[in-house]
Amino acid sequence: MAASRPILGLVALILLAGGIVLQFFTILSGAVNGSPENKFYFLEASNIGDIPGARNPSRWTFFAICGAANGLNANCGKSVPALPFDPPRNFGTQQNIPEQFIGTRKFFYLSRFMFAFYLVALFFAVCALFTGLLALCSRLGGYLSALTTSMALFFQTLAAALMTAWTVMGRNAFRSGGHSANLGKYLYGFTWAAMACFLLSTVLFCIGGTVGRDSSSSGVRRKRSTRSNRSRGSFLDAESQRKVRDDYS
Repeated sequence: MAASRPILGLVALILLAGGIVLQFFTILSGAVNGSPENKFYFLEASNIGDIPGARNPSRWTFFAICGAANGLNANCGKSVPALPFDPPRNFGTQQNIPEQFIGTRKFFYLSRFMFAFYLVALFFAVCALFTGLLALCSRLGGYLSALTTSMALFFQTLAAALMTAWTVMGRNAFRSGGHSANLGKYLYGFTWAAMACFLLSTVLFCIGGTVGRDSSSSGVRRKRSTRSNRSRGSFLDAESQRKVRDDYS
């Protein structure tokens, strides 16, 4: 069973690395203009030419608000860390903005916390990638990697939930205002697929940590039993020798 630990650790590392790659695809959207990053966005709103200062269509990515040309991101704005989704703030006006966005900060906070959780999840995932090398050869490494990967899973799940919340509510708000809007299928897929990779990786690291535990513990029990029997035998021998000496004295 112990021989299967490196296999489990290797599969877990591959899944973990795949999740990290998907995270980078997500986080770099809007900051990199080349392919394939120019296909990725969270939310697209179109038919918004009546909103002053808005690109038509407008696509919200991780770092910038972009326009679109031939189905690809184009004419992206300045890269902004933790770019909030807040149309009145993004476009600098409330004119013709759907009323669901007026006088509320929920979209702002949902998107801001999402960005933070993405980065925290990436940090723990990279840490788990290094500790995962120990999981190939030791049970302790498996448990340590399971812990760090589970932290990445926790924050990635929060990021995915918040991303789903503000994009779906934002799409519905634009549609209720007479505009067209749709969700970015690529970043949706990347976000939830990364979460699934971290979940499977956590489970495999845990299994790898338990492999060989029964055999090692039974071996310890056998050694303790043998040591106990030896101690008991030496005690009985000493008692018998003492009785012989007493009989002859």
